[in-house]
Amino acid sequence: MVTAFKSLVAVIFISAMSFQSCFVNANFYADTYFNWGAEHSYIFGNGEHLNLVLDNVAGSGVQTYNSYLFGSIEMLIKLVPGNSAGTVTAYYLSSMGDYHDEIDFEFLGNSSGEPYTMHTNIFTQGKGNREQQFKLWFDPTADFHNYTIHWNPHAVVWFVDSIPIRVYRNYKSEGIGFPDQQGMQVYSSLWNADNWATRGGLVKIDWSCAPFTAGLRKFNAKACKWNGPVSIYQCAYPIYANWWTSPVYKQLSWDQQGKLKWVRDNYMVYNYCTDYERFNWQMAPECSKPQY
Repeated sequence: MVTAFKSLVAVIFISAMSFQSCFVNANFYADTYFNWGAEHSYIFGNGEHLNLVLDNVAGSGVQTYNSYLFGSIEMLIKLVPGNSAGTVTAYYLSSMGDYHDEIDFEFLGNSSGEPYTMHTNIFTQGKGNREQQFKLWFDPTADFHNYTIHWNPHAVVWFVDSIPIRVYRNYKSEGIGFPDQQGMQVYSSLWNADNWATRGGLVKIDWSCAPFTAGLRKFNAKACKWNGPVSIYQCAYPIYANWWTSPVYKQLSWDQQGKLKWVRDNYMVYNYCTDYERFNWQMAPECSKPQY
């Protein structure tokens, strides 16, 4: 009788997870709201398209109603064209509070003809300082490109057009922080960061070029919806609905590793793990660990 009861509880628990896990084909109208700058940014195309706008009055930003833990968050983004110096287009996941988790894409604008810098970072329990930066191998203002954050109990992977550019593996068992305890909302914003974004703040925004517009479309959250602390277990449980827990996602394939190496060898311009002067040779412990 006890065994039968436990089996019944397990079936109910797993069924609940299957019902809650996947939230797919998100829509800007239904699934996000403007947290600032709504008066001059707009959603269109049946909720599949969003334009964020920055002018000399304000920038703009959106965030999802739901929070997520594990899965893939995808966005097609077309960055501010022309003289975008001093602007930042941000696309990231974050929880709330002083001990928040966060996974970032930020695109630092530049003067006309100069390439964007793609800035990535990850925070665990409020601790960041894990920046890696890249130049892009295409013009991100000419068309939309896919930027994906994929994370599961084993690793976080940043993708650009399906090419992995960065991996942060889970070494929590060795005392290294990993974002697996907090649901995170999805955010995107366009804002004035000319105190640091372009050449360390030396190049300011040219407001005669305003308004600045970044286009977003086809936001897709193939992820586990956060329903409170129970989701820590539900979203990590290895069942079919939690596809991100499949062994195939534990490590990059050989092909993916080759593409990752190509990006990092040719387009990485900053890595916190090699900035010895900044950290006075006291490097983060994950820097000495294999990441892929």
